Amino acid sequence: MLRSLLFAGTLLLIFVSCQSNNKADAPKISDQNETKSAEQRKTIVFFGNSLTAAYQLSPEQGFTYLLQQKIDSLGLPYQCVNAGLSGETTADGKNRIAWVLQQPMDVFMLELGGNDALRGLPVETSKQNLQAIIDQVKTKYPQCKILIAGMLAPPNLGDRYTTAFKTMFADLAKKNNARLLPFLLENVGGVPALNLEDGIHPNPAGQKIVAQTVWKYLQPML
Repeated sequence: MLRSLLFAGTLLLIFVSCQSNNKADAPKISDQNETKSAEQRKTIVFFGNSLTAAYQLSPEQGFTYLLQQKIDSLGLPYQCVNAGLSGETTADGKNRIAWVLQQPMDVFMLELGGNDALRGLPVETSKQNLQAIIDQVKTKYPQCKILIAGMLAPPNLGDRYTTAFKTMFADLAKKNNARLLPFLLENVGGVPALNLEDGIHPNPAGQKIVAQTVWKYLQPML
């Protein structure tokens, strides 16, 4: 119970922190490793909020960069593109995806929804927004593989909401033949030693664990 309350408080603080940094953390769509020709490498785009943007950390400490290092160490022909934006809701993502789709992509990781839950937005609305994003990706790049990163809603919103919110990601993955990562912050959320002083965003140690979690689901797609 104490762990659940701690995580609930952590989630409730994300919204406030993210909103104040929305513009400052605007993503720069660029190759994180330019040592190889773009024509020789496939592209993985990570589309999300402050968790993807590596809030208050240097790019080299974020999980997308750590994944690039892992991919390069294995000699795999992929480049990672961080398209995370702090404070983003699913509605914001729906409005921004057309711009991100200017970047060719072979794998697309969708990490949005947390800020919707913190606002208590209707789950059905969030689900529709996420589906709209997926539809645009599939229309522009039909062969693109999709990984959906799940999130949990604060327990104080009630069992009905939290269950519907958690199920939303699984439903979307099944409907779109996408791979599901059930909870992005597995073994990190609610653990003080793995988060920044705000108790919200992963610190460098937490980002390493997030990278390991994402890799477990991403690797079979490469």
